[in-house]
Amino acid sequence: MAVQQQVSSVMTTQGSAAWSTGLFDPYEDKKTCGYAVCCFPCMQCETAKDFGWFFLMPLLDTLACGLVSWKLRSSMRERYDIRGSCMDDLCMVCCCYPCVWCQMHREVKIKK
Repeated sequence: MAVQQQVSSVMTTQGSAAWSTGLFDPYEDKKTCGYAVCCFPCMQCETAKDFGWFFLMPLLDTLACGLVSWKLRSSMRERYDIRGSCMDDLCMVCCCYPCVWCQMHREVKIKK
């Protein structure tokens, strides 16, 4: 039992806040959804740049099988003190890739 508690405490970052918008909240910011539909790579690059990363990093996601998105989401969660874990981030990126990017774009806009 003690081992299980220790493992789960290592895997989870105890942030104090939740994401400002939900993963499936396109109506929170219709402009972001429209931007993603019209030019998804542009929205990704803008999000990375506004977060302080090199703006072309998201374009490496195709070669890196989503690892750039996973790392960006984890970094964003840590910087903004958002509850969650690396495993949550990985699952979200793998299952809901476009929605994750829209959520991260909204979060960066809100935190600016």
